[in-house]
Amino acid sequence: MTAPSAALQTALPNSADVVVVGGGTAGAAVAGLLAELTSDQVVLLEAGPDYGPRDSGLWPEDLLDARQMPMFTHDWGYTGEVGGRTVLFNRARVLGGCSSHNGVVVAHGARSDYDGWAAAGNPGWSTAELWPLFESAWERLKVSHVGHDELTPFQDAVMRSSAAAGFPIVDDFNDLDEKVGVAPFPTNHDDGVRHNSAFAYVDPVRDKGNLTVVGGAHVERVLIENGAAAGVVVHVDGESRELRAPRVVVSSGAYGSPAILLRSGIGPSAQLESVGVEPLHELPGVGENLHDQPTVEMDYAGTPELVDAMIEFGERRWRPDEQVIVKYASTGYGEGFDMHIYPWGGPSLTEPGSWRWMLGVACLTPLSRGSLRLTGPSVDDKPAIDHAYLSDPGGYDLQRLVEGVLRTREVVSQSPLSGLLGEELFPGPAVDGEEALRQCISDSTVHYYHPAGSCKMGPADDPAAVVGADGAVHGLEGLYVADASIMPAVMSGNTNVPTTVIGEKMARGLAGAQVASPRQASAPPSTR
Repeated sequence: MTAPSAALQTALPNSADVVVVGGGTAGAAVAGLLAELTSDQVVLLEAGPDYGPRDSGLWPEDLLDARQMPMFTHDWGYTGEVGGRTVLFNRARVLGGCSSHNGVVVAHGARSDYDGWAAAGNPGWSTAELWPLFESAWERLKVSHVGHDELTPFQDAVMRSSAAAGFPIVDDFNDLDEKVGVAPFPTNHDDGVRHNSAFAYVDPVRDKGNLTVVGGAHVERVLIENGAAAGVVVHVDGESRELRAPRVVVSSGAYGSPAILLRSGIGPSAQLESVGVEPLHELPGVGENLHDQPTVEMDYAGTPELVDAMIEFGERRWRPDEQVIVKYASTGYGEGFDMHIYPWGGPSLTEPGSWRWMLGVACLTPLSRGSLRLTGPSVDDKPAIDHAYLSDPGGYDLQRLVEGVLRTREVVSQSPLSGLLGEELFPGPAVDGEEALRQCISDSTVHYYHPAGSCKMGPADDPAAVVGADGAVHGLEGLYVADASIMPAVMSGNTNVPTTVIGEKMARGLAGAQVASPRQASAPPSTR
């Protein structure tokens, strides 16, 4: 498939019943389901391009190929300082959002994650209540399990060496009550094509007549009149336009959603005034509680035997970079699990002709919390993003990563991986002992691409909460947020499908529709 010459161009209407701001993982689900379940006129605004339905012939090959993550195209260019380094916080600027950019990983976390959301004052968000939505998302996203015979030589070696190191091979990676195990994770691709949220939710209703998708539409702010949403101000075709609507759903992600609310005058008044934004609605939690899962990437030299095996495998089979994850609970952790070890191995994205072998260690339930701040009132002013990685007062986040590096070294020392990987290039064998590892990890922490929490969901009496359990912004009528920014705490897994579930739940709530009666069993719902 050749690269497209242009995206679709759709005129911006003057009004709608519902405006969804952001056509990413959650936004595509919100807009598509609302159009499907109601007769409302729904307008979906996406700042990036809309390449049309999956079979349009316009989609770039790198966004369709599920074998690798196309991290450097269609990117917002968000950055932040981490340990004195400037780090790129990749977020996809295209219809489908990060579901058009990701590693097609389906890893839900633990039962305690969602039950914890409900226990924090968010009725309707328990695992049992959400599970029908997970099942709906799985069906729409074309999720399938990966057999052991489908694993590449590298991924298979990691799985078997992990088992030798004490992590049992489990049947179902998404068993919500299982605290430890290694397995291939389910994926959402369709015969090698990354099946993004737009393909799953927007394509089925593109021709229904009540959905308008506008690409290249960058929303500056929400219009607030008499304590209620009245529409949005959007930049499109070089012009600033108003789109009027009595309901606005902001689904622009953990960075975009708080930035839009802040530009709209919703947030801490003193902070808004300092950057030239007129405060309209005091809500101190906007942009706070931002967090992501801190990660250290351990790099290894390969061997000719491993490269030859991978080349031979790729000549006869589909060869993705990621297939297996280890999950476990760190020392002293309570309910559920809090750590991933995830191997990445394949041709280098930045050095053609070379191969990269990496085992990442991710702390899934960080205690550290950061923030997002505006740097100016314009839609072109990039926000200041500070995840404050490893800043928790007790140092628990860092200690878990140190332990994770040591446990990963145990995995690599086991056969068959020990005979396929060469020396540890980073941190390197010279970085040994707890203090040396603590310093090295502090200086080299990266992220797991799962930002969350910056428009926290919680009851109205929680001063840090931005939205209630129905997604409605506290104190304003007709304004909602639906994406990973509302997670009170990021779940212990990958955010793509849970964020899709957030979109499903919000859309069905706005439409007054139900999926099915919640399961009322004490045992975990099976994904087998």
